[in-house]
Amino acid sequence: MPRFHCPAPLATGAEIDLPPGAARHVQVLRLQPGDGITLFHGGQGVDSPGGEFDATVLRMGRSDVRVQVGAHHAIEREAPRAVHLLAGITANERMDWLVEKATELGVASITPLVAERSVLKLKGERAEKKLAHWQAVAVAACEQCGRNRVPVVHDAVDLAGWLRAQALLPAPGTRLLLSLRAGTGPLHAAAGAGTGAVVFLSGPEGGLSAAEEDLALAQGFTPVTLGPRVLRAETAPLAALAALTLQ
Repeated sequence: MPRFHCPAPLATGAEIDLPPGAARHVQVLRLQPGDGITLFHGGQGVDSPGGEFDATVLRMGRSDVRVQVGAHHAIEREAPRAVHLLAGITANERMDWLVEKATELGVASITPLVAERSVLKLKGERAEKKLAHWQAVAVAACEQCGRNRVPVVHDAVDLAGWLRAQALLPAPGTRLLLSLRAGTGPLHAAAGAGTGAVVFLSGPEGGLSAAEEDLALAQGFTPVTLGPRVLRAETAPLAALAALTLQ
């Protein structure tokens, strides 16, 4: 059954108009009144109903679609351990691919990192458009993979700015830094077998600079390795996510 993200309030028995993006998708699929779909709110907070709802198409307008919300199903497909990805911004479509696959692998949130070696530099209106685009990529990935919680794509920030913001929050969970430094230990050993949240920091093409790594290490990050091979900037965090999910 087709799945659609619907951040509007959802309640069994309600009749609602789908948001524009979902309405266009329903029209592209040529669904008709009486056809069934699945809706999910996608929120992370306590105000989100979670799970997913059955729904039935009532009316197909030229630019709008009205549905009736049906039964709620308390189904969640989240990873048992929340992983927050702090990833160096990669060039071209590689960042889109990273956001999409990280969402499929269950990442809890993504913070695009403006690193010293980032090829793509974001400011102002361009940054806002990119952020909205990446959030839409995450939404589409949730619709495809069955997740009912959409990971938040945070504003792009440099490492120093992220650390300053984190200093105002409760004590962090496990902090892991993907590093090629000599003596770095394996990911599974540093991550442990706990269920607490993990922040995973990975650089852009060329990796983090020595100064950025030193700053991360000084703020409680543990350097880890994924093995003897050098992975691409968009591959490495996905391999780590997969390993953490299995662990």
